[in-house]
Amino acid sequence: MPPTVSPEAQTWLESLNHSTTGPEPLAERRKRTDAWRAQDSAEAKKLYPVNIEETTTAGVRTDIIMPLSMPDENRGRVLINLHGGGFNSDSGSLIEGVPIANLAKIKVVSVYYRLAPENPFPAAVDDVVAVYKELLKTYKPKSIGMFGTSAGAILNCEVTAKLKQLGLPLPGALGIFSGMADFSRPGDSWQLFTLNGFPGVLEPTDPKHPHESEYAAKTDRKDPVLSPLFSDLQGWPPSLSITSGRDILLSGTTIFQRALLANGNDAQLVVFEALPHAFWYHFQLPETKEALGLMAKFFEEKVEK
Repeated sequence: MPPTVSPEAQTWLESLNHSTTGPEPLAERRKRTDAWRAQDSAEAKKLYPVNIEETTTAGVRTDIIMPLSMPDENRGRVLINLHGGGFNSDSGSLIEGVPIANLAKIKVVSVYYRLAPENPFPAAVDDVVAVYKELLKTYKPKSIGMFGTSAGAILNCEVTAKLKQLGLPLPGALGIFSGMADFSRPGDSWQLFTLNGFPGVLEPTDPKHPHESEYAAKTDRKDPVLSPLFSDLQGWPPSLSITSGRDILLSGTTIFQRALLANGNDAQLVVFEALPHAFWYHFQLPETKEALGLMAKFFEEKVEK
């Protein structure tokens, strides 16, 4: 185990060597992620107390996550959370939204967008755009932040590309936490790591062809909304990208962050040492506490009051 991470992270990494992962039917995957999400959502709420209201926004199922106390200056600010789960399950909605609402003391709207394969691209994009347009009736665009992990990070970028395409005002800040913006080719980390870093089933793909994706389906992989790397990146909101050294989407995150910088944008990047994909879902790690603190601080600084 690398001595450069916390003892808790070393213990977790060691445990991953004994886990068995591999292809599973979608129904089983959803059953497993639903159970894991329920367990870790309860843990998130225990560690980061908030109030949660289940509702709909613009006809889309949402959770409204409210901090127990909110400074008056934050009442005009809101964050949109887009959960991870590979676009075909929900593995993190409350796990992601609860800590940020608590730490940033800002209202979070967690969006349960439609899932593939039943609803491939652009269904999820359309759902989030609808929620965003509804929030624009109450909030200034610069007072809206948007963030997500994994599939949610990808969707975050896709929605921003779509908003610009539609001529709508862009949000005030983006949190791109372990994402990518190019479905047309696999990055190097995709060929090197599994979801658990080194352990697990490694399925490299032909570098000349994109990996199979029920989400992308028959869409041109260089479509500028599906793959925002090919969109107009001028004038994008300030962004914070977070990834880690054994993240399957390390390449995707860093490639897009460089593209944002090349287009003159305020684009911060933090790469954690040695940890695998979306490690901040695991609350026992000191690195998780650090990552969540960075996320909250970013929104506190960049989303207008």
